[in-house]
Order: sequence, then structure tokens, then C-alpha cells
Amino acid sequence: MVLDPVTVSELDLALVHALQVRPRASWSDLAPLLGATAVTLARRWERLTEEGLAWVSAVPGPAFAHGGCTAFVFLRCAPAARERLAARVAELPEAVTVELLAPGRADLMLDVLASDLGTVHRFVDEELAALPDVLDVECVFATSLYAEGSRWRLGSLDASQLSVLGRPRAGDATGTPLADLSALDRALLDTLVRDGRTRLTELAGLTGTSAATARRRLHRLTTGGVVAFRCDVAPAVSGLPVSVTFRGHAPAHDVNRLHRTLATLTECRLLAAVTGAANVLATYWLRDIGAVQQRETAACAHLPALHITERVLGTRTVKRMGHLLDGAG
Repeated sequence: MVLDPVTVSELDLALVHALQVRPRASWSDLAPLLGATAVTLARRWERLTEEGLAWVSAVPGPAFAHGGCTAFVFLRCAPAARERLAARVAELPEAVTVELLAPGRADLMLDVLASDLGTVHRFVDEELAALPDVLDVECVFATSLYAEGSRWRLGSLDASQLSVLGRPRAGDATGTPLADLSALDRALLDTLVRDGRTRLTELAGLTGTSAATARRRLHRLTTGGVVAFRCDVAPAVSGLPVSVTFRGHAPAHDVNRLHRTLATLTECRLLAAVTGAANVLATYWLRDIGAVQQRETAACAHLPALHITERVLGTRTVKRMGHLLDGAG
């Protein structure tokens, strides 16, 4: 189903941007900032989530960058098998994001999160490569992540509103070792992955504990950097239906400039230094196909030493950070 973008109001856009900054903020805290009552905000958010236009979910926190492993996998298959393979791969928990690509060197692009390199290798070699429709597999590992989905902003709030909203509190980069997570911690995380705005009273009921305990455990997980929250949106809300991933090469001494150059471009959704001959991977959300060349030109102007080697156009996102999506995203 294609949703009419005019059904998304300015208040909806401002609400989504506010939740991108503070995903679990209370409606009463946001009401003065957005010039609406808490009841109105709750009603607008309920409508957005029911229609699949926006959602908040728990994602790995800052500690994951120190102990976990992020990889990008490109799969090639027979043309007739694309949809079937995408649906099959989307069932695998390690593939947190699955995107169908325009025909080219690869047919699917996956974002893979795992605890270590060995787990990624086993997943790629023993699970993905063994699928009957897979003809070829390429896997590159992120060595530095300069921009990703939880840091991307809609741009609907002005500077004064953002100042009032404040910066989200960062977690401790050291985090809590995975082995230290209790059964209750894991139950809380499972619930928050599905709905990151689940209230403490609901969390308590769903996990069989008290609201006070749920609050204390969640505080430990967030301040320890184990978990973070992000607000995702459908193209009808972002107004950016075209996804393009540039793969390119930059000299090693220029790679650390990526966060000061390419990541500052407003449409930048993902930016990583990766292993392999093409050591830069950048995903942009754009308004139309004509903007692809414009964005490439701008990226190369910001970083003249960058040589773009491949332009990968996404045709449909099947799964994003663990959430299955329909044809409208």
C-alpha cells in the first residue's frame, strides 16, 4: 500500500524528529516544545505506529562498537530468486537489515551484527553461502562507523527547539559484558526491540517484575551502553524514497576525515570505513533518482581524494534493524 504523504502533518514530522533525539521522552515533556497537548501527541503517535509510518525500537548501544562486529554482506542470486531469497534471509536474526538492490553485481545487501568475527564468518560461510539460491557472497567489515540510522535526523525542528530538547545522554562506552545480562535483562530487551516506547508498567507486567525493578534494570542497560533507542520512519514520512549506497576508495590518511566531510551531508544515513579494496561505504536517502549524481558530486567535492567505484541503488527494504517492512517501507 502506498501512503499519501499529505496525510503526514507538520506536527507529525516535528514529533518524529523529537523522538529521534529522545525516543522515550514522555508526552508531557514534549507537549510544550511542540505546541500541542500530551493527549494530542499520544494520539498522533498511535496513528503513526498503527499505520507503520514510524516506530521506536531498542538497538545495540555504544558498547557494541567495542565488543561486537558489524559487517555488510552482498549476495548475488538468479533473477527469479531475488524475492524468495530476501524473504528467507530476513528470517535470520543476524541479518538485521535486508535490502533488495537494482540488478547489478549484487542482488541483496545485508547489515549483519554479531558478537565477534568468528560468528560472522560462520553465519556467512555456513548459513548464507549454503542457501540454494545464493550464487556469490561478498562480506566486508566495518572498521569505523561514522554515521548510522540512530543518528540520522528528519530536520523538522529548528535550532531553538533542539536546544530546549537537549542532547540525549550518552552511555558508557565500556558497557556491560553480554555474559552479565540476566534473564530479566534479556526479557526487557526482547520487549523493547518490538516497541521501544513500552511503558515501565507494561514492561513490568510483560516480564513479571515490578515497575521499580524494570526502571532500575533499564537504567543500568542504557547507562552501561548495552542498549540505545532509535526512531525509524517510512518513506512517506521522510520524503526520501531513494536509497543509494556508494562504495569507494580513499587513501588511509583521509579515511578519518569522513566524519567531518561525508557524514555532515544531511541525507547521509550510513557512513563506514570498511575492509576490502573499496574502503568507504556510504548510504544516502534521496528525494529522487536525479539526486544520486548530485550527491556523488557533493561527496567527492567534500573529500576530493575519494574515488567512487560502485553505485548501489536500493529498490526495497525488506527488513530494517530487525523489523520486517512491507512494500511501502
